[in-house]
Amino acid sequence: MTAADLHRSEAPVFTEDFTGTWIAFIHQLQDDICAALQASDGLAKFEEDVWERPEGGGGRTRVISNGNVIEKGGVNTSIVFGKVTDLMRSQLKINGDSWFACGLSLVIHPLSPFVPTVHCNYRMFELYDEAGKVIDRWFGGGTDLTPYYLNLEDATHFHQTYKNVCDAVDPSLYVELKKNCDDYFVNTHRNNERRGIGGIFYDYKRPDATKSIDWWFAFAKACGYAFIDSYIPIIERRKGLEFTAENKHWQEIRRGRYTEFNLVHDRGTIFGLKTNGRIESILMSLPPTVRFEYNYQPVPGSEEDTLLQACLHPREYAN
Repeated sequence: MTAADLHRSEAPVFTEDFTGTWIAFIHQLQDDICAALQASDGLAKFEEDVWERPEGGGGRTRVISNGNVIEKGGVNTSIVFGKVTDLMRSQLKINGDSWFACGLSLVIHPLSPFVPTVHCNYRMFELYDEAGKVIDRWFGGGTDLTPYYLNLEDATHFHQTYKNVCDAVDPSLYVELKKNCDDYFVNTHRNNERRGIGGIFYDYKRPDATKSIDWWFAFAKACGYAFIDSYIPIIERRKGLEFTAENKHWQEIRRGRYTEFNLVHDRGTIFGLKTNGRIESILMSLPPTVRFEYNYQPVPGSEEDTLLQACLHPREYAN
């Protein structure tokens, strides 16, 4: 099953109501990704929790757990808005009268240590003056992979999928977005150890004379649906592999690193907390079980150490 198979609608017709067009895309992407993940898991189903934010907006949180493949995961969409507060001005450097944000965010934590954790996020932010006129708009997003054991076939497939998307519109783009990803998902307090093996990442991308609002929409759409092509084949290759208690132990050690990044450094988590976001949806990204063992070090030269070295020193995986 490919992204093209699941993408049931034609390319959107851009209108003056760009915000509405973006919202429709985000909701369709959520539906299609959930369908692909459910089909691959074969057991668990997503449960939906529709919520409202008192200050404005709300969202659709979809969670899945205890499946054949997925131990815990979520595919969330949110449409939130409100007045710019003094806290946002001082800590988030946002100036204006009011704001709007809409996006999709997902994290999948598989049961098997041989199936990587994956994260994906695509969003748009608008800022308005007192008359309600848009005075700023930017896009952000990306997808990154966090394996527990480094499989070069999977790593190459994942990165190549996104390189192909980038190369189709700008041959120089993948190099930039991969470096952004390598430099962003970093536990600086752990000797600059990366959370995983990266992917692509971009933020604060504003339309300009070379890349219009339509360009950024089309790019987000291509990247969003590339998630299905990049990740589902990895699940299918690895979900049947047997694993040991030692493999699970290492997975939980690495999940601890994932948790550290999300709570200490992640901008999305920080933004959600600073804007009084829904805490259950914000912390959905955390894995179900983790380990924090004092000064844990894998055996030098082991498969676990190979993964750690890949996280300390970013590599090129795409052809």
